[in-house]
Amino acid sequence: MQSPEIALFLWVNAGPQTPVAVLALARLASQAVPALSAVMLVAAALRGNRSLRVAALQAVLALLLAWVVAQWLRHWLQIPRPAAFGLGRQWIAHGNGAGFPSLHAAGAFAFAVALQQARIGRWGVAAAFAGALLIAWSRLCLGVHFPSDVLAGALVGSAAACSVHAAWRWVSRRFAHASAMRGTYSAEHP
Repeated sequence: MQSPEIALFLWVNAGPQTPVAVLALARLASQAVPALSAVMLVAAALRGNRSLRVAALQAVLALLLAWVVAQWLRHWLQIPRPAAFGLGRQWIAHGNGAGFPSLHAAGAFAFAVALQQARIGRWGVAAAFAGALLIAWSRLCLGVHFPSDVLAGALVGSAAACSVHAAWRWVSRRFAHASAMRGTYSAEHP
């Protein structure tokens, strides 16, 4: 009897009968959606108002933190990809190295949760989460990750974004408090 994870992986993993359009969508999601997210971050940083620039910076910091944590976990846990077990079919060139957690899912969810935390707007957040879910699905469809890899990546990315947002708020409050104290001191001691 198969484990539920392997059964889910084999159900989502594309096979020879999978329509070409589904495979094209999965490849596009794995390659173009992360690139589109990067373009959006650069545009927000360069042309956005202050709140969009702050959201973009928090998203970049969340992406970096998620990448570091995911790489650290991969290094220490060394959990192989499905192909290492002869499971499913890989539809993109990919090695058999550690795949837990998924870097694509970690990045996608770090981006989406960072935008949610920054409250950039309902439609932008909805689009970011739709992209994150599409990326997560694509990694299973293309056969390069198990469901637990993608779920762990989503958790790492979400935790990274929440951590960055909390740290940002803490630093902002400390900075505001220090500025207020300097202003009070200057007014009292001309």
